[in-house]
Amino acid sequence: METFRLKVHFYQQFGADYARPVPGEGYGGWQATELDFSWKHTAVVVMHAWDVQPMEIDPAGYSECEYIPRADAICKKVFPGLLAEIRARKFTLFHVVGHQGYYEHLPGYQRAVTLAGPEPERPTSVMSDPCLDNLVQFRRENVWPGKENLVIRSKSRFSTDFHPLARPFGDEGVAANTHQLTALCREAGINHLIYAGFALGGCLLTSPGGMVDMQRRGIMCSVLREAVTAIENRETARQELSKQLELWRVALSFGFVFDVSSFIAALSKDVTST
Repeated sequence: METFRLKVHFYQQFGADYARPVPGEGYGGWQATELDFSWKHTAVVVMHAWDVQPMEIDPAGYSECEYIPRADAICKKVFPGLLAEIRARKFTLFHVVGHQGYYEHLPGYQRAVTLAGPEPERPTSVMSDPCLDNLVQFRRENVWPGKENLVIRSKSRFSTDFHPLARPFGDEGVAANTHQLTALCREAGINHLIYAGFALGGCLLTSPGGMVDMQRRGIMCSVLREAVTAIENRETARQELSKQLELWRVALSFGFVFDVSSFIAALSKDVTST
């Protein structure tokens, strides 16, 4: 099996010390080592790397998603070198999309649709009632995205598209849901996905094609530290504390955390046979 050796960051969530005032401070915490990964069975997946419209065109988006400027900076500063190396080395690269109207013509998406076939019917939801409907509406107006943003979006002509620096090339696989991404993984023999894109704590975890769904299908899910940002709140935004917590969540529950520079360096070396 062809492998490449890569520096990984992992978290030791054990060793609670009950002699301490806070037993969790006895955990081993963040550690680093080098491990072997299968070249043939590992892929990078770029998820929800969308075009960033000016604020005057999409004021609701900037109001709802404070990470937009960080995501745009990552697309401009990190993605070009990362994606160029991935493609130059013919490493498997997938894309996960959302919404509609900008990817359906791509050969990589059409291949995914053919491979996957119709999406399985989802289980029937429980019945709603007027009380629940009111609670849902309250959350939409007062939690996210907000009443003013709902009004703005209803009048907006904003449309989704790939970020210019994150567009799929050629027949790179493109998936709009978990069913399609799983089909692409099966075709290519992939059992480990390394995520880049936006945003940790939200889409990368729970949207179709995200880590929760893919892990349930037996696929390990890791992340490239500098190629992601997280959803921050008022209390965490200044120091991006949510990103640190979400990287820990990935390391604890899904896979590993990789530095982009180490990943690129590993790709540039010859794979070894074991």
